[in-house]
Order: sequence, then C-alpha cells, then structure tokens
Amino acid sequence: MGDAGVADEDLHIFRSRFATVAVPDNITLPEFVLQDAQKYSEKVAIVEAATGKAYTYGEVVRDVQRFAKALRSIGLRKGNVVVVALPNLAIYPIVSLGIMAAGGVFSSVNPQSLESEIRKQVEDSEARLLVANEVAFDKVKDLGVPVITVGDDIIPDSINWEELLHAADRAGQADIQDPVTQSDLCALPYSSGTTGTSKGVMLTHRNLVSNLSSTLFSVAPEMIGHVCVLGLIPFFHIYGITGICCSALRNKGKVVVMGRFEIRAFMDALIKHEVTFAPIVPAIMLAMVKSPVVNEFDISRLNLKSVMTAAAPLAPDLRAAFEEKYVGVLIQEAYGLTEHSCITLTHADPRKGRPMAKKNSVGFILPNLEVKFIDPDTGISLPKNTRGEVCVRSQCVMQGYYKNREETERTIDESGWLHTGDIGYIDDDGDIFIVDRIKELIKYKGFQVAPAELEALLLSHPSVEDVAVFSLPDEEAGEIPTACVVIRKDAQEKEVDLINYVASRVASYKRIRALHFVDSIPKSASGKILRRLLREKYQGEK
Repeated sequence: MGDAGVADEDLHIFRSRFATVAVPDNITLPEFVLQDAQKYSEKVAIVEAATGKAYTYGEVVRDVQRFAKALRSIGLRKGNVVVVALPNLAIYPIVSLGIMAAGGVFSSVNPQSLESEIRKQVEDSEARLLVANEVAFDKVKDLGVPVITVGDDIIPDSINWEELLHAADRAGQADIQDPVTQSDLCALPYSSGTTGTSKGVMLTHRNLVSNLSSTLFSVAPEMIGHVCVLGLIPFFHIYGITGICCSALRNKGKVVVMGRFEIRAFMDALIKHEVTFAPIVPAIMLAMVKSPVVNEFDISRLNLKSVMTAAAPLAPDLRAAFEEKYVGVLIQEAYGLTEHSCITLTHADPRKGRPMAKKNSVGFILPNLEVKFIDPDTGISLPKNTRGEVCVRSQCVMQGYYKNREETERTIDESGWLHTGDIGYIDDDGDIFIVDRIKELIKYKGFQVAPAELEALLLSHPSVEDVAVFSLPDEEAGEIPTACVVIRKDAQEKEVDLINYVASRVASYKRIRALHFVDSIPKSASGKILRRLLREKYQGEK
C-alpha cells in the first residue's frame, strides 16, 4: 500500500497513517473540554484583546455550571434549542458550554444577520431561548422567544445574565431528572450543506468529543497549558467554537478573543499576548504581508509558531510572500465541514515529531477517520492520484439535517459515508488535495454564500428575466459573488440598481460584488446553469 496509510485495496478506502486514538465514553463535551481545569484554576483561559476582560479556568468552570443550573431553573429541558446571537466575546464559550451542560442544544447564528434570517433559524430549530447582547437584541426581541442578554446594560424585557446567575446561586441544587449522555444532541449549527438552503446540522456530544480526540492527537504533553490561540474566526462558526475555543480549553491554553479584524489591533494582540497559533483567512495573511501598518511593529517580538487557513484556498504567491516576511512561521491549510463536526484533514507540526503534509495540500487523514474518493456519476471508489468526490466516515459524522430527511439521505449514504460535494485526490504519500467542488457554494472571506438564494432574490425583481450567480476568485476575499442577469427589454435599471436591490435584503457578506447584463444564461440539457462557463468567461475579463 506504500505510505498512503492503510487502505482497503478493493474499495479504495484510505485511513490515517497514525494509530487509532481512544475516544472516552460517558463524558459530555463540556466535561471533556474542562477536564482537569481545576489544576489550572488561576490560569487565564480566555481574554478579550480590546477590553482586557478575562476568565480564569476556575471562573470558566464555575460559570458554566452556574449557567447550566440557571437554564434548568427557568425550565430548559434536555434537547431544547438555545439560539446564540453574539459576537466574539470572552463569555461566548461559557454560554455555549453551559447550554450543553444543561442538556440543551447550542445553535449559533451570525449576530450581523438580518432579523428575517435569525427568525428563520429560530423558527426552524424550534428554539426555546435566545442569548444576545445589546447590539443583537433589537433583532431578536420580537421573535416570540425569551431573550437572555449579556453585557453591562440592563435591557428591559430581557433576562439579565448576571441576575439570572445570581438567582440560580440562591436556588437550591437543581435536581437533574434527565442526565445528559454522549448520544444526546449538543449543537445545531446551520450550514448550507451540499445545496443552497441553510439546514440545521445535528451534532451529539460524541460527535464533537470524537472530532477533538482526532484533531488533538498530535499535541504533546509538554504543550498542555502553553498554547495561546487567537480567537478571531467567528465563534458562531463550527471552527470558531470547536476548533479554537474547545481545542484550546481542552489543552488548557489561552484564547485571545478579537471581535473583528483591524490590522493594528491584530498585530498588537499577537505581540502583547504572545500568540503561538493563529487560525486566520487568506485576506488577513494578505494584510500581514502588504499593509504598511505592519512596519510599525517589531515582528521579531512575535511568538507565532503557526497560522492555519481554512475556508478558502491560499494563492501560492501569497504563501511565498508570507513565508519570506514571517520566517519560521508554519502555514497549515486545513479542511473541515460543519457536517463532520469541524476539522477533517490537517497538517501536523514536525516539532512534535509528526511529518508535515505538502504545501497546498489540506493535509493527511486524521486518526479514526476513513476517506474515499468516488466517481460522482457512478459512485465507484477510485484509487490514489485519481480525482473524485471526497467522502468521509467516522464517529464525527453528523446525525443528519434537522427535520430534513431527504437532504440527510442525499448527504449520508446507507454505509455511513458523508458525501462532501468536494472534488479531491490522495497522493502516494497520503496527502490530500482539494481541487474543486461539485456544490456551488461561494466562500466570501470564509463565509458561505449560496448562489441559489441570491438567484431567487434577483428573480423576485420585476425587471429580471433570468439570472446566474457564481464565484470569481478574489485576492482579498477568496471568492466574490458575481451575477449575470437577463433583464427585460424595456427595463430602466442599471447594474448598480440590482446590486443595491440585493444589498438591502441580505447580510453584508452575501452582497453581489459584480453584475453583468447578458442576453442569455448558458444551461445544460437538463436545465442546470453552467456556472463554470460563466466563471471562465469573466475570470479572463477581471
């Protein structure tokens, strides 16, 4: 079989070159993440770069337990969904772990989403409670669900976080009638999945504990307590909450929380907090290389060991420029899916005795995972060095899409394989490369934008007869949503009018960034839009 790991020759199933790792039974995600936290009770676990607000491990454990108790005291029952509409704050991991510890299901939403988008998720998930701050409160106050607010301001018609926790402290020990088990759901993030509309991804404690066990397999014992991770990727994203917060807390590291990217504050936080690991997106790497602001800093004071990019492909020239400027900082690319509880493939760090995967690959197969590459038309699995749809099977695979059996069956087959919709291949050394995707999702600065949603919106305009939305590569954003529109003969609208029409109806990251009027939209015999042809045509014109 060579170095590509163990494989099933007939079925072309590929496994990790590393030994299987044990996944503990009978432990919930909050228990797993905060295991041994009392030994580090005085150590800072989470700190906000902008405000300095911090929680020690002792305070994290205490407030997770207090919030779990408070939720049960106000009637939250096992399996009830709590939608969290918060920006990146130090309190965020405490909120999410507290919900899970109470037996609830944590469902995150982008606080910058429109009220209508949040309403859709609250209604679809049948949420019983919301958690928001003063910024998001106006968007969620009229959704017919009680709102817990965090922050210093007392907001009328909401349940104040501090008051709620104090009331729970005064109450007697809440009797848990229904203990939480590993097979219970603990998270319901929403993902566009392999098709356009947003769907709830059902993840259990077991799914997330399994994923963390696999992704953290290479962390050496001497690293425990010494890692400092930048928490800039949104925590409402599965990577932010599990890949950053839960991973760092499990390893008793420190999370340096940032709400938004601004190059000066970013560089300052990296140096001041001695950040060792920074998960970022290519647009931030671009700023680190090109922004003149960086010259104000002595980058020799950085303690940065590695950066990781996921969510968007990394241009080779940007990689080279970064490596030249930040000598010795490893660039890792990773590949993950919400439907697979986060990270699926990754690079390891050679300083921990694990070989690195090749540049531009998304890494090797993690322990406990099986991967195969299938012909999208026939479903037949393919040998190495042959491009096919990436499929993965493990204990991290979601339970399914919430209340959506049809989509679940389309995504997970009867043998338990999760079909990712991405095209890739594995080479002779067991490194995996992602080359394309079957699904048409656009990744704008790491955010998922579904072309189908924008097409439906444009078609609702009275002057629009036909439309196609597709991605074009962009150095800063990764990909930008672009539209081709067939407009009515007598229409008065200009391109900018339709761009504004969309912009006023969607969150900022979903906006159309370029729009062209065309005579017709190229389509296949079955009526599918041939987005590839449009991409090729307009890419040449950029």
